[in-house]
Amino acid sequence: MKILIALLVLCVFSVARVDAADGARAPAQELRQLLVLLKLPAPHYRPDGGYAGGYADAAGRAARRGLATALARDNGLALATDWPMPLLGVDCYVMDVPASMQASDMAALLARDPRVSWAQPMNAFRTLGHDDPLFGAQPAAREWHLQEMHGSATGRGIRVAIIDSNVQLDHPDLAGQVIRSATFIGTRADAAESHGTAVAGVVAATADNHVGIAGVAPHARLLALRACHEASAADTLCTTLSLALALHGAIDGGSHIINLSLSGPSDRLIEQLVRAALERGISVVAAADRKIANGGFPASLRGVLAVVDGAAGAAPAGMLAAPGSDVPAPLPVSRWGVVSGASYAAAHVSGLLALMLEAQATSKRGAAPIAAELVVGADGQIDSCASLQRAGAACTCDCAAAARVAASVTPR
Repeated sequence: MKILIALLVLCVFSVARVDAADGARAPAQELRQLLVLLKLPAPHYRPDGGYAGGYADAAGRAARRGLATALARDNGLALATDWPMPLLGVDCYVMDVPASMQASDMAALLARDPRVSWAQPMNAFRTLGHDDPLFGAQPAAREWHLQEMHGSATGRGIRVAIIDSNVQLDHPDLAGQVIRSATFIGTRADAAESHGTAVAGVVAATADNHVGIAGVAPHARLLALRACHEASAADTLCTTLSLALALHGAIDGGSHIINLSLSGPSDRLIEQLVRAALERGISVVAAADRKIANGGFPASLRGVLAVVDGAAGAAPAGMLAAPGSDVPAPLPVSRWGVVSGASYAAAHVSGLLALMLEAQATSKRGAAPIAAELVVGADGQIDSCASLQRAGAACTCDCAAAARVAASVTPR
């Protein structure tokens, strides 16, 4: 009972931005910034170790920045910063919008300029979850036969990008699991944050270390890419630019899987980068809001695996259900608690994909899209054992379901 009370005291409250009465999403936060994407590419881009961005040709950089400065000045804006996006062949410039202007109207105006590829307001994204933390044993251990699955695969050799808030790198359950960390929302050394630490732990917490939990893929390695910050205990905030830079870093960093435990308004730049990841064979997993058609953005994008908390019932059409309630997880500072929500259901699926990718590679079955190997029931619940076996692993848990032909996920 003492352990139960302690865990309840330490639990995380991560809530979706949805009105409980009618499911209407709260209006997007007005960030008063624009992203202006110029048609001129960055031809000699060389990312530095921290993905701070840079150009080999100083003259070219000066010319591009001069053009952006002129655009800002001519339209009553202020140029804040710039970033190259070589994966998309564009240069991204951030411009501050004065209070007297509407960001959306100004974006539409700039988009008509022949020198601009497109312009858009800076959007805000938030993580998804629900405030219902109850103590329970690790759900994947029961529902997904986690120990048995680890007899066939543990995610060895697979890299998972966690695009989220700040992960505690030296947490007893995460020490050594992160092979690269970077921040895209500033340079100060902020304290570790709960949401990112918990998501990272669900995916790849160390197993058999006599503390905490075992991640779904304990031998996978993580890229902890900080694109979000915790504005409060219940609100983790990201922006278009921070997410875009983290996605760019995840793709360039050789990720096999990208975990996006967050949701927000439709965003052209984020969509372009998610497509770039999918085209390179990277699996993208996103938390989905079951109260919004198609799960919200980016879960609604074709090819993205949209995941809801399975404890809330059958998944809506086109979505997957995974464990997401009463999940023990690592938290700052070097402690544990109970978390709940679609954010953590998505993390379970990212971990499962890591197991399946290892099994696929070990069995030398080829490089078929791993999402096509997922075995899913009519209610959207994933059969983890059958999925792992279908990816090429030996049957190490109850494979009765694998003997039944279940529907596989078709990327949308």
